[in-house]
Amino acid sequence: MKALTVLQTGPLCTVQDRGRRGHAAVGVGRSGAADLRSHDAANRLVGNDFGAATLEVTFGGLQVRAEFDAVMAVTGAHVICRVDGTVQGLHSTLVVRAGQELTLSPPTSGLRSYLAVRGGIDVPPVLGSRSTDTMSGLGPDRLSPVTVLPVGDATDQWPATDFVVPNPLEQTLHITFGPREDWFTEHARSVLVQQPWTVTQDSDRVGIRLDGVQPLTRAVDDELPSEGMVLGALQVPPSGQPVLFLADHPVTGGYPVIAVVTTNDVSAAAQLTPGTRIQFRATG
Repeated sequence: MKALTVLQTGPLCTVQDRGRRGHAAVGVGRSGAADLRSHDAANRLVGNDFGAATLEVTFGGLQVRAEFDAVMAVTGAHVICRVDGTVQGLHSTLVVRAGQELTLSPPTSGLRSYLAVRGGIDVPPVLGSRSTDTMSGLGPDRLSPVTVLPVGDATDQWPATDFVVPNPLEQTLHITFGPREDWFTEHARSVLVQQPWTVTQDSDRVGIRLDGVQPLTRAVDDELPSEGMVLGALQVPPSGQPVLFLADHPVTGGYPVIAVVTTNDVSAAAQLTPGTRIQFRATG
């Protein structure tokens, strides 16, 4: 039987792929891996195709047993990975024999780890994706102990390398101003990129709430009709403290978006832990 048995999940473990794109018009968000770069790297290491599903592990604590001789890889946050107690390398190809157990410690830096197995996690897709959307409830349930996860055949040709360079844990995120930057004062636009922002405890796969000494002040006090939201949007509620939308963000929102974090830096944002201080830098 090609399967993994989940023994422990840690704080949160979900199945993720590249998301269910193209359904925003009917109110369904993209979801998918929060740190897409690490998810893709894990799949490349085990020779999976573009759409294979992995396990996204938030703050470590995962323990799984291989029910067959499996090829795996762990990327993302800096954790200690062990197979039957022996420390293994991250960002590299691992062979886990049938009956062996792989465990991940809490991270020393970063937040989310990605476990890929050759063939991909083969849970039933919903609207073309195997991703768990924690806000809408679409997709497979959050994983719990004793869950048996079938492994499929979503393989590609073997990769040319058995190691990938880990992505840096960035604390400077690049943004593009708009679409509602004109709803904010010139001073607020300067504050956004000049002062540091702290990641709060109130952060999850939907978004990251940020806290700054100076809130962002609006130039327009009108109500904004609900409009479409995108991955990486920096939405500003009445408090003036922005929220950075991640993978499970709502498809619409009624607060103005002052700027959008670049696609590449959204993956970096997904690794930010509470208490981290970050800076925004405008592109162009």
